[in-house]
Amino acid sequence: MWLLPFLAQVSSLAVRTFYRLTVAGKQVPPEGPVLIVANHPNSLVDPAAVAAVAGRPVRFLAKAPLFTDAAVGWLVRGSGAIPVYRHADNPAEVGKNEDTFRAVHQALADGAAVGIFPEGVSHSEPSLVPLKTGAARIALGAAAILGGSFPVVAVGLTFRKKQQFRSEALVMVGKPVEWDDLAGRGMDDREAVDLLTERIDRALHRVTLNLERWEDQPLVETAEAVYAAEFPVDPSPVARVARLRETADGLARLRSKERGGWEQVASAVSSHARALRVLRMTPVELKASVGKVEAGKWVARQLGVLRALIPIAIVGIIIFYIPYRATGFAEARARPPQDIRATFKTLVGAVLHAVWTIVLAVAVWWRWGWKYGLAALVVLPVLAWVTLWTVDMWNRARGEARRFYLRARRAEAIEDLRIRQRALAERLAALWETVKA
Repeated sequence: MWLLPFLAQVSSLAVRTFYRLTVAGKQVPPEGPVLIVANHPNSLVDPAAVAAVAGRPVRFLAKAPLFTDAAVGWLVRGSGAIPVYRHADNPAEVGKNEDTFRAVHQALADGAAVGIFPEGVSHSEPSLVPLKTGAARIALGAAAILGGSFPVVAVGLTFRKKQQFRSEALVMVGKPVEWDDLAGRGMDDREAVDLLTERIDRALHRVTLNLERWEDQPLVETAEAVYAAEFPVDPSPVARVARLRETADGLARLRSKERGGWEQVASAVSSHARALRVLRMTPVELKASVGKVEAGKWVARQLGVLRALIPIAIVGIIIFYIPYRATGFAEARARPPQDIRATFKTLVGAVLHAVWTIVLAVAVWWRWGWKYGLAALVVLPVLAWVTLWTVDMWNRARGEARRFYLRARRAEAIEDLRIRQRALAERLAALWETVKA
C-alpha cells in the first residue's frame, strides 16, 4: 500500500491534467469511517477522480483480475485496493468474497474511507445501471461492528467527452445517505439491504445526469443552457446538474405520455444548437452584450499575460511534442473500449512523459553536469504545466476574440438569433409548466 498515503495528491494531479475539473457539492468527511459510493463511467479514472475530491486516502474495491493485470496490477495493489471476486470473472473464487467483506468491515472499523462503485462494472451507458447490493451489505455489516451508522456519501462523476484530453469533468459530492433506522438490522436482513440499496440509488441519481439515450444529451444540455441564459437561475454547478436532471426527466415524461407539442420545441432547440455551433457560441455568450471599450480592455488584459507566456508555451510544446503524439498514436493502435480510453491515455501519457523527462534530464546531466540535470528534472514538469495552462488560456482568448468580432460584424444576425433564443426560452418554460402539471 505504498501509494495509499499519496493517493489523493497523485490522483488530483492526474485527473486535473487530463480534464478541466470542477468540484461541487458537499465535502467528504475528512476523518472517521466513510463509505463513498460513485457511478462508474470511466474505468480507472473514476477512482482517481473520487480520491482527488476526497482529499484523504481511500481504499477502493476492485475486481480481482486487476490485481494481476500486467499493465495496472502494480497500481491497484499499491493503492491499497481490496479485491472483489465476481462470478463473471471466475465462479470458483466467489467464495473468497467473505474475506473481502471482513477486510472492508475492518477498514471502516479502523476509521478508513472506502470507495465502491455499486453498479459493479464500468460502462458507457447514458444512465446508471441497476445497482448491486454490495454497498448496502458493506454498510450494514460495518454498522454492526461500529455500533451504529456512519456516513455513506454519493459522488457523481459527469464527463462531457470522457475520452478527450482537456474536456470538462464535474465531480459532485452529495449529502450523506440517511440510514440510521436501518443500521441495527445487519447485512443478512434482505429487506434492510434492499431499502438501503434503493436509498443509495436515489442519492446517486441526485448527483448524476441520467439520459434515456445518448442522442438526448445535446438536446437536454442546449435546452437547459437556453433557459439559464434567459431567466435568473442559480449559476452553481450543483444547480446546473439539478436543472439538467429535471430537463432529462421532463423529456422522458413527455415521451412516455405522448403529449403533443414537445417534438416541435425539441426541433427548435436542435435548430438553435446548430446555429450556435456555427457561431461557436453558447446561449450565455449569445445573450451577452459587450461594449467596445470593455472588449478592448479584456483583450488588452489577455494579451498582457499571453505575451509573456506564449514564448514559454512554444518551448514546452516543442519539448513535449514527441510523448504527446506518441500517446495518441498508442491509443489509436490499441483501440481500447470507450470507457477505458481515458484510463489508457492517462496511464500511457504519464509513463511516456515521465520517461521523456528523465531522458532529457539525463542528457542535460551528461552535457552540462549533474546540477543542470537535476534542475532540468524539476523545471521540465513545471514547464509542462505552464504550457498546458497557457494553451487553455489561449483557446479561451481566441474564442472570445472571435465572438467579439462576430458581434461587431454580424450584429443584425446576432440580434435576430437573440430574439429567437428568448422566444425559445419562453416556449421551454411553458412546456415545463405542462410537465409539472
